[in-house]
Amino acid sequence: MDQLKLAALDEEDLNVISAHVQDAVTKVGDLKFHQRDRRFVVPIHRFAWETQAGLFPDRPQRRSSVLHFERVGAVKASGVARGKPEDVLALLALRFHPAEAPGGTIELVFSGGGAIRLEVECIEARLADLGGAWEASSRPKHRI
Repeated sequence: MDQLKLAALDEEDLNVISAHVQDAVTKVGDLKFHQRDRRFVVPIHRFAWETQAGLFPDRPQRRSSVLHFERVGAVKASGVARGKPEDVLALLALRFHPAEAPGGTIELVFSGGGAIRLEVECIEARLADLGGAWEASSRPKHRI
């Protein structure tokens, strides 16, 4: 499958990106807020869920990708140990909480109860794969 390049300009688009980054992993120290550019960057190793569809799914794969958000005014973290840059975070979902239109908060929800909240002027996000895939050691599993 070709590399993904997705953009989100509304909540529906953001939900599509959220589905593609579910179970992505990143390190705390790799998260960057470029305040001057109003950009928040999240380099990730995403699980390639799109390869797992159908009766005969491919072997589980991960891909290096970058997720970034534009027009970010502030970043707040909860349950993320910023003083531990080597800690690994597993991204579960992206959620938008509207405020005065078109602005609001984009929440990055991590396993273990951590979250990062981005106060945004509007939704403007991008996800791009950076290279080839490699075989993952396992497929993520979730309790129902």
